[in-house]
Amino acid sequence: MKDDDVGDPMDQSAALSEVMAVKGIIQDQHPVDFYALGVAGCIDRLAAPLRRAGVTVHWHTPHHGIEISSSAAALLYHVAQEAFSNTLNYAGASELTIRLNAVYHGIQLTITDDGSGFEIHAAPSGRRHGFGLLMMSIAVHDAGGTVDIDSEVGRGTSVRVTLPLD
Repeated sequence: MKDDDVGDPMDQSAALSEVMAVKGIIQDQHPVDFYALGVAGCIDRLAAPLRRAGVTVHWHTPHHGIEISSSAAALLYHVAQEAFSNTLNYAGASELTIRLNAVYHGIQLTITDDGSGFEIHAAPSGRRHGFGLLMMSIAVHDAGGTVDIDSEVGRGTSVRVTLPLD
């Protein structure tokens, strides 16, 4: 798969309309099929509500055809779901970049937006703010992976997750 190429948009148009934000959470109304679409294809489906909101989505996948377990694929998918939901609800971003890379004994997903960003170490202003990022971090760490979240007010947010393939 080359940069910005995740399939023919005309072929995906009907399927993408079935991906929507419900109460601020991006959801796919059909079961995820990693076998048919691959991890990048499934994650790209989740970006449909962002595209409909006017966000330009860029893909960079220099490595493709890497076999990963279904549990790793599902975890990357849920990380993207959380990051995309946050971008849609809070960031006010105009661009989102998704990178899926092979790294030494692992796979790395990086999602970066050019939105409003946030102060990482500030106390949450609401009871639910930050809970999704916390749960995502716990799940990734439980799988033996790492999470790096970089954000600054006015400079966007980057979420990088690395999972082991061994």
